[in-house]
Amino acid sequence: MTAKKKKEKPFFIILKTIFVMMVAVVLAGYAAVKMYLNSLEPIPNLNNYQRNIVTQVYSADEHLIKTFQTFHYEQVSIEQIPKFLKDAVISTEDKNFYSHSGYDIFGIVRSAIVNVINKKASQGASTITQQLARVLFLSNEKTITRKLKEIQVAARIEKTISKDKILEMYLNNVYLGSGAYGVGAAASTYFNKDLSQLTLAECALIAGLPQAPSVYSPYKNMKLAEKRRNKVLKRMYIMKTINKKQYEAALKEKIVLNKKPTLSKVNVAPYFIDYVLKELETLGFEEEEITQGGYKIITTLDYTAQVAANESIEKNLALFGLKNSKHNAALFTFSPTTGEIIAYCGGKNYIESQYDRVTQAIRPPGSAFKPIVYAAAVHKGWMPTDKVEDTPVTIGEWSPHNYGEKYKGIIPLYKALAISSNVVAVKLIQDVGVQLVLDMAKALGITTPLTYDYTISLGSNGVKLYDMVVAYGNFANGGYRVQPYSIKRIETKRGKIVYEAPRTKITKVLDKETAGIMTAMLRKVITNGTGRGANIDKPMGGKTGTTNENRDAWFIGYTPDLVTGVFMGKDDNTSIGLTGGSAPARIWKDMMIVATEKYGAPEFGYPPVDFTIDFEEIPYEELLKQQEKETKKEEGNGILSILPFGQKKEVDESVFEEIPVQINENLFDKVKKKDNKKEEEED
Repeated sequence: MTAKKKKEKPFFIILKTIFVMMVAVVLAGYAAVKMYLNSLEPIPNLNNYQRNIVTQVYSADEHLIKTFQTFHYEQVSIEQIPKFLKDAVISTEDKNFYSHSGYDIFGIVRSAIVNVINKKASQGASTITQQLARVLFLSNEKTITRKLKEIQVAARIEKTISKDKILEMYLNNVYLGSGAYGVGAAASTYFNKDLSQLTLAECALIAGLPQAPSVYSPYKNMKLAEKRRNKVLKRMYIMKTINKKQYEAALKEKIVLNKKPTLSKVNVAPYFIDYVLKELETLGFEEEEITQGGYKIITTLDYTAQVAANESIEKNLALFGLKNSKHNAALFTFSPTTGEIIAYCGGKNYIESQYDRVTQAIRPPGSAFKPIVYAAAVHKGWMPTDKVEDTPVTIGEWSPHNYGEKYKGIIPLYKALAISSNVVAVKLIQDVGVQLVLDMAKALGITTPLTYDYTISLGSNGVKLYDMVVAYGNFANGGYRVQPYSIKRIETKRGKIVYEAPRTKITKVLDKETAGIMTAMLRKVITNGTGRGANIDKPMGGKTGTTNENRDAWFIGYTPDLVTGVFMGKDDNTSIGLTGGSAPARIWKDMMIVATEKYGAPEFGYPPVDFTIDFEEIPYEELLKQQEKETKKEEGNGILSILPFGQKKEVDESVFEEIPVQINENLFDKVKKKDNKKEEEED
């Protein structure tokens, strides 16, 4: 007797039917897609493809300052490319390259599911052919439409040329960072070698770059580049394109880079370009999109001012006999009203060193920090004509002193700043308190940590040139901290504007009276004090700075329209033998004469503060020598009492809060008129 067959429940019958139908739909869809892609026509003249000019960067006055067409592009045949390099790229980018039809539908579906689960684009599933399609014909926008076009073009490429030719074109055109397009250029850029000379480890490093050239560039992050290289080697070992002995030997190989990578001939401001690239990344542009997107990027840079800055740095380094590779200088200029970056020199020679001394170097500013102490004092109630004692002072075990142990006795506050008295700066921080000075520094724009110590009054803590220039901008514009920026707008190759800079971020920091008093005193530094070497006979203010043993020399100054800071020092932190009033002031003057010419000589946009000058004539040479003793000192000990001098009032700490304000002051009339005109045109 046979057992009866168990009858299925209706629910499971329906579920099975739905599943079968879904599979049928997917298979039918896949078959339809395959039929469509197989029906596409080949791409004519693909073998004769020539790389076009890609993204270009312009100054505000329409001078081409950088092109992302190859720094140096070397066309190589597939036979010239080492087997290790081809295997490394295929293992990393597309292990099924020689077996697929240019696309991997199931891989795309799989990556889409993973991306949905992770809620981010963590997988791309683009084959080498798809990547070539994007490089040659498409943009880098992350949309479904572009992905479909990518698959379509990839299918046509596969019907047009052989697999080896596809790989050859990909390896000749892929962007590999540091301005290198193609593996030939990468071998030369990173290792100063011909392709045939590359080791297995060097091939693996290059093969690891296409995914994120700037992230994995050994010039940017050696540890990350080595980690990525080792991951490529592991994939090659897993896929059996190298054996265990080769794998282990390559892992141990030290990365030895070309010390002088080939750079673009069209680049008068390479450090500025690095800053622009970082700003583009914050705006959401990826490096490959930037370099191959065919954009026209209009920056804020003033070409004439930049050239003047470059020439003055070179001239003054030579004039003062500073020819050692470690001797260096940096300059940063921006508008305190609009935030536009006007000139930017991160060092004297980008080829020798890509280290940016504007935003990366942290060096003590010496007496260039004193205006921040004085601003705290003025905020508390001090006035320029208040009398102070320029006499010796001791704090615990610390006894700061003036140059040559020379003291002026009772003098007005503005004179103490003009002659850069060390002891008066120390007495001021005693009076107002260290915390108020720290708060003032942060509010003005200093981002580096500062020690809670009285020695900061003499500029003992390291700061960035970028921050110091932003801080002085508060004095120039009547008390507003303005955020610098470098990109005005971005256009596609067809002229469509895809980005236009919004109104820059502005924060109220000081009242106009405090800013006006600071400018009045800093004007005396230029006309009668240590900054006389920078005088351009226009309304201006500024301050010199020199640190212990003349290791660092600074000059930071401003007009109503521009703020510029100059730093000079040796990269090994030994003495450069200069004071802030010498070469830095000369560089500042040379550049600002050119940069401010178009603005004329306007006065500052807030009520003038004037007072009687009672200076005794101090020889300029003596003032320069005095800067040699603007030193940083060891930390002192002891509890200090408030000294009985200066006008006092309760400090309003709310002045240091982040208070975004509208641009509605006379100082910002130009910006306001521009905005109004734009609104009228839009209406």
